[in-house]
Amino acid sequence: MKQTIRLSDLIGNVVSKMEAQKATFGPFDTHISQKANLDQVNQVLDTLITRLEDNYPYFHPQYAAQMLKPAHPVAQAAYVAAMMLNPNNHSIDGGRATTYMEREVMKDMATMFGYDPENFLGHLTWSGTTANLEALWISREINPGKAIAHSSDAHYVHGRMGEVLNVPTVAIPTDNRGRMDLVALEERLKAGDIGVVVATLGTTGLGAVDPLADIIPLARKYGARVHVDGAYGGYFILIPDVLDDETNRHYAAIKDADSVVVDPHKHGLQPYGCGAVLFRDRTVGPYYKHDSPYTYFASEDLHYGEIQLETSRAGAAAAALWATLQIFPLTSDGLGSILRPGRQAAQLWYELISKSDVLQPYQKPELDIIVYLAKVPSMSKLDQVSHDTFLNASAGDKTQQTHLATYNVKPAQLLARGIDLVYDRESARIMRSVLMKPEQLALVPELHEHVEEWTRRSM
Repeated sequence: MKQTIRLSDLIGNVVSKMEAQKATFGPFDTHISQKANLDQVNQVLDTLITRLEDNYPYFHPQYAAQMLKPAHPVAQAAYVAAMMLNPNNHSIDGGRATTYMEREVMKDMATMFGYDPENFLGHLTWSGTTANLEALWISREINPGKAIAHSSDAHYVHGRMGEVLNVPTVAIPTDNRGRMDLVALEERLKAGDIGVVVATLGTTGLGAVDPLADIIPLARKYGARVHVDGAYGGYFILIPDVLDDETNRHYAAIKDADSVVVDPHKHGLQPYGCGAVLFRDRTVGPYYKHDSPYTYFASEDLHYGEIQLETSRAGAAAAALWATLQIFPLTSDGLGSILRPGRQAAQLWYELISKSDVLQPYQKPELDIIVYLAKVPSMSKLDQVSHDTFLNASAGDKTQQTHLATYNVKPAQLLARGIDLVYDRESARIMRSVLMKPEQLALVPELHEHVEEWTRRSM
């Protein structure tokens, strides 16, 4: 029988059992740092709780702004359990149990993306930033002196990591769906100086999916590697039943890409930070070679410290992800059941916005991000209405608030989507909502009604 999961029950249970496990190693004198005035400690924690009120309600379905939602209670409890030991997954010596958990979840993710689970190479990271850095670093080592190509709508991390790696980056224009333009890409590839093409499957702005299935043969033709940035959208490969056929075609091509990243701390129900990088071919391993006089490994088995740029990494992150995947495996009916309502929510809201007398869609959503704007005559009015709606929708009674985000657009982007205004500004803000909480599907009509109301007032 299914019951509501209460974090307080889980935490109490795991802490009690971990304390008992630790006690089996025999008693020792507790350092004075572990002793304190409990009244003082509780006062500090009470102050912390009060200060945490200065936050937006990231946990609530009314929060449809940025890519934020709480980790699943199972992940939180598992993280606490492992954190009581504080293992370091740099080596098996520093994190025995959690290293093996990490191996299991990485094989699961390799299988999800279509990689050979016996021939891939990969590990968890602190973030998608680090995961992308590693993939781009390997590409630089394989194709030294060559540039990184990414779409103009890709995450800014690729340009920034190009600077870190001292590698030039090239922004390829996008089409009227926010996807990398293939004609522009081939023209740039013809120069022969592109070492890797980054295809984003789920841009953080629009949720757009670059045409990976078509990018791969183009890149191969000109000797470039292909890296997939699936930090936000990677897990959508699990729910082909609610994605468009064209979108599914590109997700199915991940298996042929050289590398892919995904962030379990976004759609994977994990606490920050938990990213992951995977390489299709484990022969990239020697690029990680290193040596130091204090590094030793008690086991001859492969240690994660031998195949990662980071050194210390929380074994608790591996434990949390492992535990979560026991409850929500990487299947359509497992973790996919958490993603599917968000995708359906975006589809439903798109339909409602398409029929609205005050709102219009910017483009059709591919994943669970919906972007839309007020029906106004000019860019200046658009910016003003968007800003006022953004502020006012989240004001007042907490139970009536709707938290949104904005997205900056230029005249050419609006014209490409058939939206013609008086262009009296070089750019304007429009509205953007991320619907990554499954509870938001039931709330979409209410969210839509609220946004419409505030848009009318702002006009």
